Amino acid sequence: MLRLLLTILLFPFVVLGQEAPLVQKADNYIYDGNQAFDASNNVEAEKNYRRATATGLKKDIAQYNMGTTLQQDNYVAEALSVYADAVEITKERPNKHRNFHNIGNALMQIKEYKGAVEAYKNALRNNPNDDETRYNYALAKKMLEDEENKDDQKDDQKDQDNKDNKDNKDNKDQDKKGDKDKDKEGDKDQDKKEGSDDEGENEKDNKKDDPKDQDKKGDKEKDQQQPKGNPTQLSPQQVKNLLEAMSNEEKKVQDKVNAQKAKPAGVKSKKDW
Repeated sequence: MLRLLLTILLFPFVVLGQEAPLVQKADNYIYDGNQAFDASNNVEAEKNYRRATATGLKKDIAQYNMGTTLQQDNYVAEALSVYADAVEITKERPNKHRNFHNIGNALMQIKEYKGAVEAYKNALRNNPNDDETRYNYALAKKMLEDEENKDDQKDDQKDQDNKDNKDNKDNKDQDKKGDKDKDKEGDKDQDKKEGSDDEGENEKDNKKDDPKDQDKKGDKEKDQQQPKGNPTQLSPQQVKNLLEAMSNEEKKVQDKVNAQKAKPAGVKSKKDW
């Protein structure tokens, strides 16, 4: 029992004694990484920060520094992933503030203004007094508003273009319909004209070829050459009276002729010399 108690009491010191070399190792890697970063040797800096992370100690610091190195080399997606891991394991508010601040900067690089606004907002929650973070937050909001206004204008322009295209299409369709109607009307008029011409020709030919029409025409010409009068149609009684009158007149003439035949010839007289 006493031995177990001693083991329990001594265990933290044993752990601390075992971690000490690892802590020192992590510090050394972080230090070497910082030296390489200052010398613009980002590849070597990243290697050392990864080595420090692998120790499992001071991981939040190593990851923050590695994210900064990746961001400087424009590996923005990788940097954002490393910052996100650092935020999860970081307990101290100053470290959270630095990670969120850099997340906002990385999102601004790729023009993700909405995400940047949220990142700077979280940074200010952990350190409201940082002027640089406050300035970046205001800038991100302004960029986001401009982007939204631009998108709205694009949407309005797109709607207007669609409306114009629809109006143009309707006008073209209307013009096509009008032209088609005009063509139909033109065809109808042409057919009507051709039909009328054909009828006229047929009528002329019929008049020319019909003997009756020719006879009528000849009779008409004769009538035009003869004196015009107003013939009166006699009734049967008038005809009878006229015949009787003519018969009586003829009888009178005959009686007169007969009377002259009955007279003797005259005696010639002697002339005086």
